[in-house]
Amino acid sequence: MDRISAIRNVEDALREFENGDADLAATERRVAAVLRTYATEFDGDDDVYRAVGDDPVDGTVVVAPSEPAARERALAASGLGDETGDDPDGADVAEFDVERF
Repeated sequence: MDRISAIRNVEDALREFENGDADLAATERRVAAVLRTYATEFDGDDDVYRAVGDDPVDGTVVVAPSEPAARERALAASGLGDETGDDPDGADVAEFDVERF
């Protein structure tokens, strides 16, 4: 799925929600499915990775050129922002691995 198709599918889902033809939960599922399909079919030099491990990083899906970059992006997307996943006091915030999705 290319970017334009993904945007059109999201617009269709929002339109159905606005018209009362779909509830919020159904709209959320549809938009998430569009995003997941777009991410897994992403056409570029990067790969799609998913973080597996501790919350809040677990389940985060990112597009990155390598596993180290995916790890950094997953941390940033989860609000942890530090490549090591450590807080300033030295405590481990989240332990996780990244895998191709």
